[in-house]
Parts: sequence; structure tokens; C-alpha cells
Amino acid sequence: MATDNLFVQPAIPKFDGHYDHWAMLMENFLQSKEYWNLVENGIPMVATGVVLTDTEKKHYEDQKLKDLKAKNYLFQALDRSILETILTKDTSKDIWDSMKQKYQGTTRVKRAHLQALRKEFETLHMKTGETVNEYFARVLTIANKMKANGEDKGDVAVVEKILRSMTSKFDYIVCSIEEAKDTSTLTIDELQRTW
Repeated sequence: MATDNLFVQPAIPKFDGHYDHWAMLMENFLQSKEYWNLVENGIPMVATGVVLTDTEKKHYEDQKLKDLKAKNYLFQALDRSILETILTKDTSKDIWDSMKQKYQGTTRVKRAHLQALRKEFETLHMKTGETVNEYFARVLTIANKMKANGEDKGDVAVVEKILRSMTSKFDYIVCSIEEAKDTSTLTIDELQRTW
């Protein structure tokens, strides 16, 4: 049966304790709703004693309404125990900043985690019996975790890592790729497409 609703509303990303992942999804969600600017920068404050024009008042009220909508989305993303810790926050920016401060890893912890990910990336090799797609997924998972912790390896480093760490049964394919393509401009998607 066909539905009349052609546009399906995206689900609000629920906070599951993994702040960096949730923050990325929630930021994208709020950008799609055109509320991210308010969450990131807050509502411009009006100095006491300043008389606003009707247009400025309307704009200010619109910003407050948008902020309430953004706040509502943030409330819906959080479970009750977390929600109770942020109920005193007045704006979506206050809520976002509070969540970031509470749940985003400290610099020292992130550095240690990043160091472990670097080691894992460098020692990574394709396992015997592993499919090419499985290996790509493992490499990209580590590269994406590194990016979430502040270090973007970039396509060139990931492509070169994949090519040099495949099992020997793929040596002939690796050689033909390296001869046929410029690996300094080859994207991960293009490389994966060649397999």
C-alpha cells in the first residue's frame, strides 16, 4: 500500500554513551533542521537598555523559538538520567556545551587512545582468509576512529596502507594498481571499486 507521506522524518540520534559518535550524528541532524548555528553560537544577547526595532524584535523572537526547537531535539536524544542533569540549562548551546564537557574524552585520554589507534593502524595486515571488503572495513574503522580523535590519515595514507598490507596472493593486483594509477590521487572509494 502506497503512503501519502513522501518524506520520512529522520530519527533523532539517541545518546548511547559514545559522545563523539552521537555528537557527529546530532550535529548533522541539527544542521539539516537549520538549528546548528544556534547550538554552536547561541542566541545573540540583547544588551539591557537597548530598544529594538520591530524587525529586530521579530528576529530575536524567531531565534528564541528556533532555540526552543533545538533544545527539544536535544531533550529527545537524552535519557531521563542525563536529562535531569541538564534541566537547568537555558539554551541549546548551554546543553550542548554541558554534554561536551561531561562526555567528550579529556585531552590526555584522547591522546592515549589515539596513540593506541596509531599502533593498531601501523601493525594492521590483512588476515589469511579475510575478504578484501572485510579488510577494507577493518582499516576504515580504525582510520575513522583516528579521525574522531583528531587525526585524519587522509585517503593517500589509507590507500598506501591497504596496498602494502594485503596478503601475498594479491601482490599481482597491487602491482597492477600501482602501475596503472597514481596512488597519490587515488581515493579509498576508487581503490575499493577496483577489487
